[in-house]
Amino acid sequence: MIPLLRASEMQALEKGAIEGWGIPSLVLQEHAALGALGLLPVDEPLHVLAGPGNNGGDALALARLARLRGQWVEVWTLDAHPVWRGDAALQARLWEGLGGSYRCLEAGAVQIFRGWVVDGLFGLGTRLPLRDPAATFVAEMHAWIQHHRDRPTFRVLALDLPTGLDPSSSDVSGPALLVDRTACFGHLKVCHGLRPARSFCGDITVIPIPLPRGPEAKLMLMDRPSRPFPERWDTHKRDFGHVAIRAGGRGMSGAAVLAALGALRAGAGLVTVLADSEVRAEIASQVPEAMVRPWEGILPEGIDVLLVGPGGVSEIPAWDGPLVLDASALREGEGPFWMARPETVITPHPGEFARLFGKVKPPSHQTSDRLVQAMEVATGPGILALKGAQSVVTGGGTPEVWVNPTGHRGLSTGGTGDFLAGIVAAKVALWKKEGQGAAHLKEAVAEALWLHGAAADRLGPGPMLVRELGPSLSSILRELNREEGNA
Repeated sequence: MIPLLRASEMQALEKGAIEGWGIPSLVLQEHAALGALGLLPVDEPLHVLAGPGNNGGDALALARLARLRGQWVEVWTLDAHPVWRGDAALQARLWEGLGGSYRCLEAGAVQIFRGWVVDGLFGLGTRLPLRDPAATFVAEMHAWIQHHRDRPTFRVLALDLPTGLDPSSSDVSGPALLVDRTACFGHLKVCHGLRPARSFCGDITVIPIPLPRGPEAKLMLMDRPSRPFPERWDTHKRDFGHVAIRAGGRGMSGAAVLAALGALRAGAGLVTVLADSEVRAEIASQVPEAMVRPWEGILPEGIDVLLVGPGGVSEIPAWDGPLVLDASALREGEGPFWMARPETVITPHPGEFARLFGKVKPPSHQTSDRLVQAMEVATGPGILALKGAQSVVTGGGTPEVWVNPTGHRGLSTGGTGDFLAGIVAAKVALWKKEGQGAAHLKEAVAEALWLHGAAADRLGPGPMLVRELGPSLSSILRELNREEGNA
């Protein structure tokens, strides 16, 4: 998992370095400026935009270092007679000591820019919405960049974050700079990991700065799995888990098929589909790798996880073991009950979430809204996987909220949730077989979501058939296995 820090969490780390280690704040600034300068070519002109605060100090330090290496540099400010504060005041004196001067960011300035523009207007201490003259300039520059997208007249590097973004939020509520690269200082912030803010940051490089400890963040970005399969060579099919799927009603056999394919492609050793009798043969003919039986009210022996819900099935069989509930099994008002049940995973989309937890309306498509609502119900050992663009995983007895960065709008089609439910069930079954303990169940669910989105990403943007996710998923898992030396 990759921590995503809020501004206050990053400021606490910096304060710990300054007060705990005794590192002067200027040393942190020099580390940041030198690292960011390393992302820029030496043979192109630089237009450095310096704000009045610490981000402006970073920009002035970079301008000085660039001039010392022989580069053409011009510093631009929001005021014709800038007043510098804190460390930026010393950086300004150093810049002026080299003969440096300032130009004011008046209307039309953007037309002059060539080479690289370094955005050091506002950073961690951003106060939104932007006020003039910053708001007018940022809007003008954003419009220019959009208009010249096919043939850009300059490129932009943001210091820590693009001006106009809130470091602690995924939302973009006003004008913001659309940059080519971001030099992120120390650790990723929320705006670097979550869309739509992430879309403004371009390529992100984390610049190391001396900090006394690792971050303590409540928000995490899911990372690629490290060990998708057991390392032993002498395995048996039951070592990979037996998934039972209660799914498939009249006219909805496809959901059961896709759930079974998801479980099989994710590595389940055995899959048994328990379908309504009238669609059993229909399902069996499409998934010969699975055992397909008519549902007679009795679960098979030796199963490791039970998935219920795809294909119109709402009744949940009695079962004391790991349980994954999706689609029709997510019944009105039962969310708190399932979140209180150990070894339980619920996988609603926003509409199902509202039904489960008695919400007046479902969470909006904004990531920030889904984060807030998911955190409100994340009590007890149960795990919530709230689906949508950047799916959210909460619960599991831990306070952290995990967000999935993979996937694209091609997943907005019927059946992708059924396929995902199968992947989740397969990963839960493997978790059970390996006996990793309750703390790791949340990781298994997060891994399933990451793989589901990554399979779509490998296919590329645009419409797709859900069944195409299968070969793509298998390819990713094989690669991960080879990387871990488990070929």
